[in-house]
Amino acid sequence: MSQSKTAGPVPEEKSAEEEQPRSPREIRLVMVGLVVTMLLAMLDNLIVGTAMPTIVGDLGGAEHRSWVVTAYTLTTAASTPIWGKFGDMYGRKGSFLTSIVIFLVGSALSGLSQNMTELIGFRAVQGLGAGGLMVGVMSIMGALVPPRDRGKYQGMFAAVMALATVGGPLVGGFITDHLSWHWTFYINLPLGVVALAVVIVTLKLPKVRNTARIDYLGAILLTTGITSLVLMTTWGGQQYAWGSNEILGLIALSVASLIGFCYVEQRVEEPMLPLALFKNLNFTLVSIIGFIVGFVMFGSTFFLPFYQQIVQGASATNSGLLLMPLMFGMLVVSLVVGQAVTRTGKYRIYPIIGTIVMTGGMILLSTMGVGTSSFTSACWMVVLGAGMGFLMQITMLVAQNSVELKDMGVASSTATLFRTIGGSFGVALFGALFNNRVKDTMTARLGEQASAGGGAKDPGEMSPDELRKLPEHVQDAFHHAVSNGTHTVFLWGAGLAVVAIAAAVFMREVPLRGTGTGKADKSAEASLEAAAV
Repeated sequence: MSQSKTAGPVPEEKSAEEEQPRSPREIRLVMVGLVVTMLLAMLDNLIVGTAMPTIVGDLGGAEHRSWVVTAYTLTTAASTPIWGKFGDMYGRKGSFLTSIVIFLVGSALSGLSQNMTELIGFRAVQGLGAGGLMVGVMSIMGALVPPRDRGKYQGMFAAVMALATVGGPLVGGFITDHLSWHWTFYINLPLGVVALAVVIVTLKLPKVRNTARIDYLGAILLTTGITSLVLMTTWGGQQYAWGSNEILGLIALSVASLIGFCYVEQRVEEPMLPLALFKNLNFTLVSIIGFIVGFVMFGSTFFLPFYQQIVQGASATNSGLLLMPLMFGMLVVSLVVGQAVTRTGKYRIYPIIGTIVMTGGMILLSTMGVGTSSFTSACWMVVLGAGMGFLMQITMLVAQNSVELKDMGVASSTATLFRTIGGSFGVALFGALFNNRVKDTMTARLGEQASAGGGAKDPGEMSPDELRKLPEHVQDAFHHAVSNGTHTVFLWGAGLAVVAIAAAVFMREVPLRGTGTGKADKSAEASLEAAAV
């Protein structure tokens, strides 16, 4: 079937309404709701992770513990592109509000859970709504604020990310200790109500009607492919061996689903994810960079606290504070870059600098050993954070600037999806590299004692308090094993980051759409067409 030129979202009024300049006051009011919603999306897993030991102790079912996180992650990743497309087809405001409501319903039900099975099911509902939160925030911002002016506001989102990463575990610990684990979910309700009220009252976007049929088959195939990928990276090397029938079956299912998805998308009138977007060089390159940023960011934030607790003896109580240097570097650079982009309208140089600095940070972190001081590791974390600060918002900015306004939701969801999948792969593959290196080091230092027991257990299950109770030579073996594992993780991460440098170098400087309809905007439109390859 050939793609219809007339089918698709048709605003009841002229679509230029979305493109007209908004007053700073109007944008600031809407931003309050968007920032609160983004805080909801980022805080949840961090707060719940801190409360998990208490939750498991109360509900039982420790063998299903990992599914509390997996169910949420799975439905979030699978629903992300669907929310983006629905926003483009039926209106961003309605889609965004619906996702918030579903998230809040899932939060309330999770807090009411009486057993682990209920909690897992309700977490899946919560994740279904969460898939639309970040996409809604980014696509609405893309509709309200032209790319040229977006740097003024992107610092807010970087600040929220830093606040959530540092404050999430602290809030989770406080709630668990002084209230109950149920409130780790109930805390979402007042925040969500505020976000709903602000968005309903302040956000004004044109209504959208759509005559095209929903791409149900494409949605099913894409969901199946994403679900298989997430399960593969979650289970591989943990619950099942990488060469097991289960993992190989998931790989085959994901490949078949995604091939089928690509076939279907070329034949429907309103594809769930238009493959034509990838004909745009910048969109393709920024998707690759986003995948690698997710890979590096989630992988590093997963292993850095473990290294600091086991090797450097840091306290696990305030684990969120251990990542403060990384978040500080990210926040400061993101603010500076945002202002620079708004002032100059130029952005191509920042992904190049960012990928180089990110690679350098990974190389520096790979040099950490058993004798590395906390100050030194903090300095290297600042470097890595600075590299990601150049990239976090720029990747979304370039993705949105590479598409027409009608595809803003799809562009936002695709950028988010690539970063999410990259993070999933990062944790899984870094975990496999880490575990293999740890086992090799333990065997080299303890010999048969490492595999036969000898009072030592898997370093991944060892707390700092437990480690201090072991004989000195076993502690030394653990320190070297974790140090070597961390070295391997960051060295391989640096190698992958080089690919991001290459992608950034080939990116083109397409003028950012400005606030008006003058020469800059016409130049941007012409360059957008020229960027398609």
